[in-house]
Amino acid sequence: MKMSKIFMLTFGVFALTACSQTMQSADKHTHWGYTGHESPEHWATLSPKFAICTEGKSQSPVNIVNAIDGKLAPIKIDYHPSSVEIVNNGHTIQVDFKDANNLMQLNGHTYTLKQFHFHVPSENQIRGKSFPLEAHFVHADKDGNLAVLGVLYVLSSENQRLAPIWHNFPQKAGETHTLDTAFDPTKLIPKKRDYYRFSGSLTTPPCSEGVNWLVLKQYDNVSQAQVDAFSTLMKGHNNRPIQPINARVIVE
Repeated sequence: MKMSKIFMLTFGVFALTACSQTMQSADKHTHWGYTGHESPEHWATLSPKFAICTEGKSQSPVNIVNAIDGKLAPIKIDYHPSSVEIVNNGHTIQVDFKDANNLMQLNGHTYTLKQFHFHVPSENQIRGKSFPLEAHFVHADKDGNLAVLGVLYVLSSENQRLAPIWHNFPQKAGETHTLDTAFDPTKLIPKKRDYYRFSGSLTTPPCSEGVNWLVLKQYDNVSQAQVDAFSTLMKGHNNRPIQPINARVIVE
């Protein structure tokens, strides 16, 4: 099969329109988590709205392996210093943008950055390798279609670019903190932007599919102390286990 046909079959699902509810983690009235009877293996039983967490065939995260060469178009990032609110939603630390001027262009298609958040350890893996931290930059186009840009971190020295977020963690679930100064998300995106692309889902309930996933090949750094601070705040890990690839193709 020609590459163009593979590409069309693989990413045809991206044409699906994600409803506005997919920007939320889940049904506000259904409690879910990462341990015990609310852990990922039980999500589908917690609410009928979460059934796709088990029934879906394009679930995230994935182990990125056996990628094919698709000559992917470059990612064009046009982010700016912006007013942000740091939210502790009980499942992660999420940074919400009050401005709509942070854009990502891909194949001539424009997405607006809505928020970014973190998982410890990483949710996606590269050839079976897990990473101590992963950031997800969640974008939506004018029709509500989602594109998530994933950045993986390796242990090294303290990441000063993360410091404005790490030094202002809201300590309790439901608390928020608005930074006094504008935050530039460009600083968190590696300069080299080669990437893997695949169809997937939200990695939290309701696990909605039709999400365009882009995972950068270049890693950023984070210190063990920063990882520990996040884990302590979240009272443990907040990563969903790897999901089956099924019929999907990963393109690089």
